[in-house]
Amino acid sequence: MKMRGFLSGAALSVLMAGGASFAQAQDEKAQQVLFTNVNIFDGFSDTLVMNQSVLVENNLIKTIGGNDLTGSADAVVIDGGGQTLMPGLIEGHAHLMLMGPSLPAMEANTTWEDFAIHGVKMSEMYLMQGFTTVRDAGGANAGLQRAINNGTILGPRVYPSGAFIGSRGGHADFANFTSPVGQSTNMGRLNMAQEADSVADIHKFGRNNFRMGASQLKFMQSGGAVSAFDPWQLLAGSQEEIEAAVQVANEYGSYVMAHSYRKEAIMTALNAGVKSIEHGFMFDCEVADLMKEKGAYITTNLTAFDPGLLEIPAVKNVAASLRKATSASAAFVNYIPNMKKCPVKRAFQTDCVGDVASCNKQIAYEKYLNADFFDPHTALVTLTSTGGELVALSGDFMNPYPDGKLGVIQEGAYADILLIDGNPLEDFSVMGTSDKWFDGPLRPESPETITVIMKDGVIYKNTLN
Repeated sequence: MKMRGFLSGAALSVLMAGGASFAQAQDEKAQQVLFTNVNIFDGFSDTLVMNQSVLVENNLIKTIGGNDLTGSADAVVIDGGGQTLMPGLIEGHAHLMLMGPSLPAMEANTTWEDFAIHGVKMSEMYLMQGFTTVRDAGGANAGLQRAINNGTILGPRVYPSGAFIGSRGGHADFANFTSPVGQSTNMGRLNMAQEADSVADIHKFGRNNFRMGASQLKFMQSGGAVSAFDPWQLLAGSQEEIEAAVQVANEYGSYVMAHSYRKEAIMTALNAGVKSIEHGFMFDCEVADLMKEKGAYITTNLTAFDPGLLEIPAVKNVAASLRKATSASAAFVNYIPNMKKCPVKRAFQTDCVGDVASCNKQIAYEKYLNADFFDPHTALVTLTSTGGELVALSGDFMNPYPDGKLGVIQEGAYADILLIDGNPLEDFSVMGTSDKWFDGPLRPESPETITVIMKDGVIYKNTLN
């Protein structure tokens, strides 16, 4: 198995060994990788720690020290040449299985093979763009995660949510326009989206999601701009239904993420016990206060604030979507200033539904907007340590990766590591950004400035040697 010239010999040997994980393949003798001559961004700090070395043993960071740090006699040594060593990136809101081009197309004309093949390619793309962890925000069960974990396919760590859960006519309703109430759907049969219109339904589908390998639950509370039936202003799901989703998540020691646009939706979700607000476009300082009180997080796709949003074909060419997007853009105008005035724990979100090449463009643009709207340090924290805290909310039982921290360079953390040719605190473009979105050029398979990609102690890209 080979990854277009990027896969290192160490990773290749592990993947060929019957799909064994790195730790399993090294049971008899600890495998060490020593990074020398690097400057560290640890996931938090606003300056780099200069002239450091990092020793990885199996799949964890064992020791961090100066350039006098040594490993075992047979340790693999990577001289960073003064590059930046930082945590692997964390995507807080992706849809690995959803290829588009529309909800009706996925419902009526897409088979499980189509979804699976798309998911494989999306997973590979995310890893090679520097993302070592992805929280899937609806549509993926545990299949991709299992295949990645056992080495069958290449990809990041995956925190799946199982099926979207939402009401009839809401943002999880993917049924055909003339579909009768209660009729089986393509997305329902594959447990990618489930229509829930009672507390009992929430209990049933929430528990089934955990049965199918979900790490957390996704509840669709608001509508959307490019979906079929739902106004973005929708307040879907009663307080009791949202609390029912939280109850099920609590049974599993996990949490609920809620697709929430309006302030009323956000406040209702937070008061019901939701820990992760998705999008949250009408965020303000009152919301910030409640989030801090409840220990909640937010992920927001900043492309929603792009001036060219109304020119996207999926919006521009559909009258209902254009009308919804126009009113939404006007209502969401205060998000950026409010987030700067009253910052909260915010993780990175791309929220792409589409082909792999288009999502690759969107990821690069979303990276760019995070630094452009805020600043490089805020963007880096959003992409790393905050994302690590967010996925860890899945708890002791449902967290699929419980043995170390994610999104940080610390002793005992998972060895999910990037080497960056440059200082992203000073020049964020080295993270593989683009100032163009859907009309931009095709993106490279992996940014040239990301010279090393390590996940779980395995090197998947190394262009230094």
